[in-house]
Amino acid sequence: MEQVKVWLNEKDIPRQWYNLGADLPTPMLPPLGPDGKPIGPEMLAPVFPMNLIEQEVSTERWIDIPEEILNILYRWRPAPLRRAVFLEKFLDTPAKIYYKDESTSPPGSHKPNTSVPQAWYNKQFGIEKLTTETGAGQWGSALAFACQLIGLKCKVYMVRISFDQKPFRKIMMQTWGANCIASPSDQTNAGRKILAETPDTPGSLGIAISEAIEEAVTDTSGKTRYSLGSVLNHVMLHQTIIGLEAKKQMKMIGAGTPDVIIGCAGGGSNFAGLSFPYVADKINGADIRIIPVEPTACPTMTRAPFAYDFGDTACTTPLLAMHTLGHAFVPPPIHAGGLRYHGMAPMVCQAIIEGLMEPRAYHQLASYEAAVTWARTEGFIPAPETSQALAAVIDEAKKAKEEGKEKVILFNYSGHGLMDLLGYDAYLSGKLTDYELPEEELQKYTKELEKLPKAEVRKTGKW
Repeated sequence: MEQVKVWLNEKDIPRQWYNLGADLPTPMLPPLGPDGKPIGPEMLAPVFPMNLIEQEVSTERWIDIPEEILNILYRWRPAPLRRAVFLEKFLDTPAKIYYKDESTSPPGSHKPNTSVPQAWYNKQFGIEKLTTETGAGQWGSALAFACQLIGLKCKVYMVRISFDQKPFRKIMMQTWGANCIASPSDQTNAGRKILAETPDTPGSLGIAISEAIEEAVTDTSGKTRYSLGSVLNHVMLHQTIIGLEAKKQMKMIGAGTPDVIIGCAGGGSNFAGLSFPYVADKINGADIRIIPVEPTACPTMTRAPFAYDFGDTACTTPLLAMHTLGHAFVPPPIHAGGLRYHGMAPMVCQAIIEGLMEPRAYHQLASYEAAVTWARTEGFIPAPETSQALAAVIDEAKKAKEEGKEKVILFNYSGHGLMDLLGYDAYLSGKLTDYELPEEELQKYTKELEKLPKAEVRKTGKW
């Protein structure tokens, strides 16, 4: 019997996070304030605690993980590395398919890898309450989980369409003590404004972010901060524990450096978590193809311009240089709810510009087809977001068969789909349809970017 599970001992858990910002060949463009000038760390202080802001702007390659955080991560980490031998046999491919199983955390996804550190650092700073947004509900449930363990209050603004589609995520958050409400809501100025203009809106992550930030910065006690589950540098940093563990596990079984790395990408966190330690290898000469995958309904990496844009609909965040569909973008109600953000992590975007990554987009039906194939071979039911990565994995495995090459494919199984079965029901009953963002819609949403500072595309041209 071939080895299909690779375990690390608790003593082998990484004790530092890896910061790709130290090794990017061309540094990222700085965040800008409303006046178009680069902002300093103090501008972020009303939103984030200073100890996390220090990580956000750090250029250090390695950052120590506090022992108190490790003691919580031990509940589910190190996470297993598995080989998908049954999918390999079904596809009759010479490729070896490995995956990092992030569904083993209590909330069922990769998200607690950063929710726990963020809650801990906020607690150390004297914060008593965190606000946040959530799309599919994975981030909201992860932050609710972390706040319960660490002793913080938690309020989650959940994108309305997901609030309706995924009621069990809301129950998970409530079980861990969080207050979860549909966004847009009548509890913030941003929410009330959106509801007055479009009362039947399905909501968006940009709107939910606006509401969560507004609640944090208007707390006169100064004891509330905002927490983000993706996009920002410190979030990518915390997630690199995934790739660092994977490198140890691949070495343990003599699998070497993968030929292909794959992950789904909405804001970029789970993809970055697996891929960034390998991006460092590619920068230093390794021959690896690194593929972030997104839905055709929200083609941030594959069709959107690289521009300065706000991270939220109400334009309260600093301007970030990223691939963006425009901060006013309202996504269609696809079931991969965690992949509906209008922007992409600036660090991921700079790596794409450098040619270190090859973004790809898939339709909803192809992704669900891949998910069902996976469930009927490997047995596990993946999250709709993860199914986007699976579509690319299957394509790469088929390509290896066509080429007759024994490739090693590594992907991130970012979460299970046991809270997303309504989406499977819609697919299996033939109610789902494909959707590709029309060009006129893309132009409408990105036209607002013309009013903002221009983002210079800078790269070395080595890749």
